[in-house]
This record gives sequence, structure tokens and C-alpha cells, in this order.
Amino acid sequence: MPEGDEKHSEYTARGEARGPMKWLDRVRSTKAGRLTLKIVVGIVGGAMVIGGLIMVPFPGPGWLIVFGGLALLATEFHWASNVLVFARRMVGAATGWLKRQNWFVRIFAGVLTFVLAAAIVWFCLKLTLKIDLIQEARAFFSR
Repeated sequence: MPEGDEKHSEYTARGEARGPMKWLDRVRSTKAGRLTLKIVVGIVGGAMVIGGLIMVPFPGPGWLIVFGGLALLATEFHWASNVLVFARRMVGAATGWLKRQNWFVRIFAGVLTFVLAAAIVWFCLKLTLKIDLIQEARAFFSR
């Protein structure tokens, strides 16, 4: 390896960790460190997966956050790696299937996604802020 390329690698020529990898190796070197890392990765990764799944029906990076959370979980949990491979395969298959469908099926899927997103927003607002958008709309249009 040329001298200039070594500084960009995570490991030195002798296999020693550099940068963030060195820090992770030090954390993993103790039992308490390994347990703490698993707990932190589990909480943060789990929150990312749950938050991403909530965002999936909405426009934005829902699936990206789900896959990011699974990738984070996969750094410490073998089962998450298997779930990540399975999820990538299923989402790719569903996307490929939808691309092969005619315009009616695509529009129906889009409308269904919009209705699901609207129902989630309505339910969340009613549950958390006690705002019923349907009643608010009726009151607004009855004026």
C-alpha cells in the first residue's frame, strides 16, 4: 500500500485499527463496554427503525431511515443483518412489481398510500393533541 493511501484506510499495514475503529475496539475490549455499546446501538437503531416505519407512508426518507437503523443494528446484532438482507429483497421486489403494473394500479397504490398517511396524521393529532381534523373541517365549512 502506498504511503499516501494508508491514512485513508481504517487499518494500518500491520492490521491495527485507526480512527473510529480504534475507538470501537477499545470500547469492545471490556465486558461493560461491549454491553453498553449493544444497549446504545439497540436503542438508537430501534428508534430509527420505528421512526422510519412511521414515516414510510409520508413523502420523505422513511425507508432510508428504516434501512439506516437496520444497518446500525446489524453492526452489533446478527439477526438485524438477516432482517436487513430480507427487507432489501422484499422492498426491491415490491418496487419492481409496482413498476411493471399499468397506470391504474399505480394510481390506486398512490391513493391508498395517501389515505393511509392521512389516517395516520388524523389519528396522531386526535390522540396526542386532541384535535379532530374532521370536526374542525366540518366547523370551518359550516360557517
